[in-house]
Amino acid sequence: MASSQGPAQRVFTAGRRLLGSLVASGETRLRLAVLELEEERARLVGLLLLAGLALILLLLGIGVLTTLVIVFFWDSYRLTAIAISAGVLLSGGLLLCLRVMQLARRRTLLASTLKHLATDRELLEQERREARHGG
Repeated sequence: MASSQGPAQRVFTAGRRLLGSLVASGETRLRLAVLELEEERARLVGLLLLAGLALILLLLGIGVLTTLVIVFFWDSYRLTAIAISAGVLLSGGLLLCLRVMQLARRRTLLASTLKHLATDRELLEQERREARHGG
């Protein structure tokens, strides 16, 4: 029956199939993006809770340790102990801030979706080139 179709009918049928493929591919990619966003949200909430608890415990530990060092050196080197403790804490905080900024610059959101969309675009461009040169 395909041979009984005229050229216009074949072009229309091919266009409809192409549009159907594009819609199906778009729907698949959209579902992947939504899934990735949901996974990222759940991971981020868990990460924030753990980070908050870790920060509270670290703050308490550092406070107690700093107090212990200052009390230990109270009679002989109290100002030196306070200055060194403050310097160590400030240096550690600065290094951690730099590391956080470095990690925050990484782009991981929707990485898989973007990779699949790039693959789809490459396949479509390859098919278009083949159709142009072959047909």
